[in-house]
Amino acid sequence: MLRKKVYADAASALDGVLADGMTIMAGGFGLCGIPENLIAGIRDKGVKNLTVVSNNCGVDDFGLGILLANGQIRKMISSYVGENKLFEKLYLAGDLELEFNPQGTLAERIRAGGAGIAGFYTKTGYGTVIAEGKPTREFNGHHYVMETGLTADLSIIKAWKADKEGNLIYRKTARNFNPMMATAGKITIVEVEELVEIGELDPENIHTPGIYIDRIIVEKGAEKRIEKVTTRKREEVK
Repeated sequence: MLRKKVYADAASALDGVLADGMTIMAGGFGLCGIPENLIAGIRDKGVKNLTVVSNNCGVDDFGLGILLANGQIRKMISSYVGENKLFEKLYLAGDLELEFNPQGTLAERIRAGGAGIAGFYTKTGYGTVIAEGKPTREFNGHHYVMETGLTADLSIIKAWKADKEGNLIYRKTARNFNPMMATAGKITIVEVEELVEIGELDPENIHTPGIYIDRIIVEKGAEKRIEKVTTRKREEVK
């Protein structure tokens, strides 16, 4: 008999899986493909001293930025943090720890963690501050720095479609950090736009198999914000 994976909302899906001091992976790229409901649910639960692995930390009043503003994040493992003024303030004041990664390295560290790979060598970052304190080696005349795989106590991710067993399909840019984070969490909760019955998804089009997914919620009232809206005056056609 299949175990029930579908939960009514973020609060119920997060029950029993949160704890102070835990490590959480949060999917998305900028504000695209982020699990808005689950992030808000973590804020409402009030857990503290979190280490969060994510490409970025949202913006000041949205995405992971709301956890930062609520004093819940102790450390970020990220590759880009340039859109959040509070992040800058907390980091410069010594109130927020930051482990900076080149973007591709961060993605590969997460993929490696999900695949059970303890470490790997990459050229990226060799000879820079990124490599300080890390083992290095030479292969075929080229220098490499060793990076370790990343795992998390909890992964919160966003997908477009899911069936009730947790087989997932992502849409466009959301298919970046979400698939690899799904594999790297001890527990993975997915927030989806559309939930269908088992058997309705074409097996050839499934991006993440349901074996990696523990809990599912359907998003409610997602804003899907754009970080920076840039427009120009429409040119008249003569």
